[in-house]
Amino acid sequence: MPTVGIGSLLLIVFVALLIFGPKKLPELGKAAGNTLREFKNATKGLADDEDDDQDAKKKETREEVK
Repeated sequence: MPTVGIGSLLLIVFVALLIFGPKKLPELGKAAGNTLREFKNATKGLADDEDDDQDAKKKETREEVK
């Protein structure tokens, strides 16, 4: 899988500046950061729910064995 080098990053930033302008880029960055944060929290919540379900099943199994 190809990696993104410094030249590619500079080209991406330059194109973004041309398309959105310098005033809009901080707002877009903030929105992207908020989106990633919400996604991370949602996936963490799903993983926590799955762990809780597995713990409950283990507890039920232990109670049945007794």
